[in-house]
Amino acid sequence: MIPPQILLNAYRQGVFPMAHPNGELAWYSPDPRGVLPLEEFHIPHGTRRALNKRKFEVRVDTAFEEVMNGCASRPETWIDGRIKRSYAALHNIGYAHSVETWLEGRLVGGLYGVSLGGVFFGESMFHRVTDASKVALVWLVEHMLENGFGLLDLQWVTPHLRTFGAREIPRALYLKLLEKHAERECVFSN
Repeated sequence: MIPPQILLNAYRQGVFPMAHPNGELAWYSPDPRGVLPLEEFHIPHGTRRALNKRKFEVRVDTAFEEVMNGCASRPETWIDGRIKRSYAALHNIGYAHSVETWLEGRLVGGLYGVSLGGVFFGESMFHRVTDASKVALVWLVEHMLENGFGLLDLQWVTPHLRTFGAREIPRALYLKLLEKHAERECVFSN
């Protein structure tokens, strides 16, 4: 397991771990870095339609390990047992959080990440039902805006995240934003 203080110090420096299939643990600080500027957040039309139907229930931190397992359930994953134990330990001391989407009492999607000051470091998301992870992302951004957060780190940008306004910025700029927003006193509450 990666000790919580080592993980938190790494995040403060813009570095995060990923496990490789061969068992090695690697640390990354991508350049460019994927972020979702909160003030430029855009809800795509299809996601807005799903939100208006109100078929999902959003919960926070009620199924953290199940969300991690959902994120790891894919043919290729960087989430091994060591990563799961490390982030479960961060969750237990209040730094790692899950945003979960539920449908008829069943976990159908969500995301997890690390909250540090005014920064949320998104780690991974999954869905078992269409729009479930998108609803979790919308909840996360709205929660961040309501609570004074300033930076949503996505690590890398995917075409899916681009539809919400995600973009890449140079690592040097990312590190300046990280330093600025990590000093904020924000609380990630449910």
